Amino acid sequence: MTKNLGGALALALGLSLALPAWAAPSVNKGDTAWMLVATLLVIMMSIPGLALFYGGLVRAKNMLSVLLQVFMVFSVIIVLWCVYGYSLAFTGGNAVIGGFDRVFLSGIYDHAAGAFSMAATFSKDTMIPEFIFVAFQGSFAAITCALIVGAFAERARFAAVLAFVVLWFTFCYIPVAHMVWFWAGPDAITDAATLASVTDAAGWLWQKGALDFAGGTVVHINAAVAGLVGAYVIGKRVGYGRESMAPHSMTMTMIGASLLWVGWFGFNAGSALEAGDVAALAFINTLLATAAATVAWTMGEWVAKGKPSMLGAASGAVSGLVAITPGCGFVGPMGALVIGLVGGLVCLWGVNGLKRLLRVDDSLDVFGVHGVGGIVGALLTGVFAAPQLGGQGIWDYVANKGSAEVYSIGHQVWVQVQAVGVTIVWSAFVAYVAFKLVDLVIGLRVPEEQEREGLDITSHGESAYHS
Repeated sequence: MTKNLGGALALALGLSLALPAWAAPSVNKGDTAWMLVATLLVIMMSIPGLALFYGGLVRAKNMLSVLLQVFMVFSVIIVLWCVYGYSLAFTGGNAVIGGFDRVFLSGIYDHAAGAFSMAATFSKDTMIPEFIFVAFQGSFAAITCALIVGAFAERARFAAVLAFVVLWFTFCYIPVAHMVWFWAGPDAITDAATLASVTDAAGWLWQKGALDFAGGTVVHINAAVAGLVGAYVIGKRVGYGRESMAPHSMTMTMIGASLLWVGWFGFNAGSALEAGDVAALAFINTLLATAAATVAWTMGEWVAKGKPSMLGAASGAVSGLVAITPGCGFVGPMGALVIGLVGGLVCLWGVNGLKRLLRVDDSLDVFGVHGVGGIVGALLTGVFAAPQLGGQGIWDYVANKGSAEVYSIGHQVWVQVQAVGVTIVWSAFVAYVAFKLVDLVIGLRVPEEQEREGLDITSHGESAYHS
């Protein structure tokens, strides 16, 4: 059974309410080893995975600009995460934002006790070193910010991109992560009173019972909405709709998509925080849903356009990865199959029909895949997490066992709708303000002649390819 609190499974800071960190149980080396590997896999998703996926999709004259944007955004966010992001996202404060207990990662090593602090998992008396939890969550924050750049690729100033992600990370990603994922862990929960105490100290959407196993709201919807706002504010590429803007290297895109798929097992299965049954469930669900979405998108495209494409298959795989992310540790394999099939077809519409309706130049279809797929996955998680549909139900931390009879599909879907809505509104508002501020101070867009020549040469003085 999925171990969740009040209907929500979240990543949590392990400041045990029952014991000081140095009195915590010994670290499980198997769990720790798995989390080290999972973190490496998530890093691989960004660099090189996302970078190559995006790089292949742009025109050759902008290849290096996209690679550098992803590379630098990832690096900048990791620095900020360790300076203040982790503390504000994963320490106690209020329901919207954390505190400053871990600024500069202070307090993780207790000099008096001569020991490192531990982070709680979702099992009582089971912990991992807090440093690996910091690194794992940092990799999530970094790839979320890097996802955004695909929406306005090929026309944004490099300095503007960096300035924007600093603002958006600080005022959007951190609060949303805290609201959805922060709680103090299960170790202090022994009765109804302690359950209420832990719940009241958690993030706002966690308190409501929002289900987001690995980032449907925090990562994908959050980034996609910011990207969509950016595409509107910055405007369409020069020649959009009149000139060919086909991907310059589907080979690179296929390699990137494959690295994303492999790395995503760390993203989803790693979010269990333990090398156990829930990680195994998330693993098989990630495998199955992604394959199903690839098949659904490719077949749908084949029927609609007469030919299947590599771009379609790669996009279908990513749509499946996105759609299963919020529910990968909650739903059963057949629920994952349905989520993958639905996610693939709906995202196919998202990058075709919806994109035309929105009249936006979302360069690499960030909203069509990550936004639409994230929304579909978040809502269907509320359906297929139900035990009667093969899902895992709710874990009762007071009795320390599963409690399937209390699950209500209607109630959970409504909670999911609220979480999706809050994420969309919060991200859109912060992104719009941040883009406007950056435009005022730096300027968002390169001059037209530089855009026509290509950002590789004009912004960075180098080329990806030499004739």
